[in-house]
Formats: sequence, C-alpha cells, structure tokens
Amino acid sequence: MAELKILTKHRGEVDTHTLKHYQSVGGYKAAKKALSSMEPEIIVDEVKKSGLRGRGGAGFPTGMKWSFIDRKNPKPKYLVCNGDEGEPGTFKDRVLLEQLPHQMIEGMIIAAKAIDAHKAFIYIRGEYHLSIDRVQSAIDEAYAAGILGKSCMGSGYELDMVVYQGAGAYICGEETALINSLEGRRGHPRLKPPFPAVAGLYGCPTVVNNVETFSAVPHIINNGSEWYAKMGTPKSTGTRLFSVSGPVKKPGVYEIELGTPLLTLINELCGGMQDGKKLRGIIPGGSSVPILTAKECESANMDFESMMEHKTMLGSGAVIVLAEDTDIVETTFRLAEFYAHESCGQCTPCREGTHWVASLLHKIRDGHGTHKDLDLLLSLTLNMEGGTTICPLADACVGAVRPTITKFRPEFEQRLTDGK
Repeated sequence: MAELKILTKHRGEVDTHTLKHYQSVGGYKAAKKALSSMEPEIIVDEVKKSGLRGRGGAGFPTGMKWSFIDRKNPKPKYLVCNGDEGEPGTFKDRVLLEQLPHQMIEGMIIAAKAIDAHKAFIYIRGEYHLSIDRVQSAIDEAYAAGILGKSCMGSGYELDMVVYQGAGAYICGEETALINSLEGRRGHPRLKPPFPAVAGLYGCPTVVNNVETFSAVPHIINNGSEWYAKMGTPKSTGTRLFSVSGPVKKPGVYEIELGTPLLTLINELCGGMQDGKKLRGIIPGGSSVPILTAKECESANMDFESMMEHKTMLGSGAVIVLAEDTDIVETTFRLAEFYAHESCGQCTPCREGTHWVASLLHKIRDGHGTHKDLDLLLSLTLNMEGGTTICPLADACVGAVRPTITKFRPEFEQRLTDGK
C-alpha cells in the first residue's frame, strides 16, 4: 500500500516552506480563483459538497461550520486557525506548519472570503518554535508579494493575518479557551451557547478550524468538490494525516485515504511491529480516545463511522501503538496524571475528578490499591462525563482510563495482587 498524498505531495522536497517553492507547484491559484471569481456562498457550498470534516478532533462538517456565520451581521468577522497541537501522541500539524505553511495560509484566505473575515489569527502551540518561525516567515513573504494586505492578489479584498504564540496549555486546544487566550484572558473554556459563530473573538462572529482542515481547502477549490468526495468513504471523504508512534518499524506522519484498514496502516506503511514485539492494542486518535484491543484492531478502519462502531474516535489523528510488553497500568496512570495537570480547574467534576482518578491509579500502580479502588475509579468516571463540565477535558480523561481498565482489568488486578 502507498500513501495517497494530497496535502503532503511535496513534503521532503527542498525549501517547501518558501513562497518560491509553493508558487512553483501551483500555490495560490485556488486563492486567486476564490478571490476573483467565486461568491462567498459558492465557496461555502463547494466545501460542503466535498464532505470535508474538521481534522482537529470533533470531525464537524467544515462547510456547515462556515455557513453558521451571518455575513450580514455588521460586526467584524474573525477567522482563527487552531495550531495548538497539544494532544499527546499528535504531531501531524507540526509537519504542515514547518514544511508547508503557505498551503494553510492559502486555505485561510479562501475561508476568510467565504465568511467575510478581514482579520485572521494563527494560534500555535508555544513549544512549536520552528513552526512559529516558519509560519511568520511565510506570512511576511505573502505580504511582500501582495498576497495578504490591503488588496489580496489585486482583488480588492483586504485580509490581515497574525501569528499568536500560545503558552503551552492543553486546554487552549478547545476553541473557546483558545479564543479567551487570544483576547489576553486566562485560557478557560466558555459556556455554550452562544457559540463562536455568533459571539466568538471579541464578541464577534468567529470560525475556528484546524491546520489540516485549512490545508485541504485549496485542493478542493482547485479540483472541485466531486473530486475530493470520491476519496475516502461517503461520510468520511478525502485523505487524512495520521501521526503513528510506538514500537513500529517506521513511525511517522502518513497521509492515507479515509476508510483504510487500521492494520494496513500499521503493517504495510509502518512496516509492522518492531522485531520481537507483538501488538497489544492501539489508541487510534490521541490519548483521549478509547483504546482498541489487538482483536478489535483487525476490523477497524480509519474513518469516522468505523471508529464510532468500535466505540472510539479518530480524534486528533494520533495512532499510539502499544506492544505486549507495555505496562498498561503505568501507561494509564501517566495519561490520567497528564489530564489532572492540564485541567483548568473551572468545573468541579474535572478539577476534583481528574486528580482523584490520577491519585487512585498512582496507588494501584505502586501496589497499594484494593479491588474497591478499581470499582471506585469506574464509578468516578461515570460522574465526570456526559455534559457535567463546560468542555470535554473530563471526558478525555474518562476516555483514556475507563475503557483501558474495562478491557485490561486482569492486568490492574494482577498489580493489586503482586504489588510492584
């Protein structure tokens, strides 16, 4: 099996981050087309028909999200790119930011025209120093070439674009916490409604999309929605980037057609498990989604619907592979500890629940727990999920902990019996 490279077709070539290279392979033709000859509603409709879904985690239809913006609203409209890639195991947006920043910028120009936004922000994770430098350099090049500014590509459409460096908070990956951070506030998620499309950045209509989502838009405008929709499955169209980590022979970022069997990705593209290793399970979409056992992996495909059938998600596109010799108890504790550390503390079930879960797992890991502690853990998670908090961080902790205990309970019970 080979990758189906659309977004990463030119990855690995020399100076792909520069405007000169991007224009040499047809870059900004889609933006020019959108700015000069496409009405906003036509752009939105084309993205809708393509079936493109958000590549950040929730998988919400992109065109539908754009359509929620009332372009007749007299308030300014804002466009925000979420480059706060903080989900453990995820590093595919980093590739796009460092190697192909102009592709994302072009997608944002098209999106701005679609929602009548004249100010755009790119919010990048604070630890991504090279990404920040590369994106800022790309924006500077775009301004110098007249692609951004008072009249984008001579179209008369004005668009300013700003890079904003986050401060390393996982919670700012949630769009309303990100908006608060952009405003200079503490990164706390907001109650919804109102949703950002009605009252987002500075109380104005706002669209927030992921780096990979914007990067797909130029290809849809250039080649048409029908071309894009033919790839993948009817409800999960196009390609997607996956970050594969763990004991496989060739970990890395792969772009594949949605609907590809999970084990095809692992065994063919990634070269299978490292010598002497056997598959124990896979976390298919970042640390916050439920784990799949080795048996479940045999029937799982990399698309939204198949993952839903297996009671998990594609999430952020991080495929974390676990071998038979992986300490499941230690892994689960480390993930719970991460979510306890990253909770913003705004909601009681999350603030108290994540720390309690991590404390109990620490006790079990060290061999001091009891069977009642396991039952208490499962009971706790029931009180942390399903809308008890403003944002899904508590649900993320639950997704990392409860399915793992349920599917691998004998290992947790063994730790209670044997201690360390």
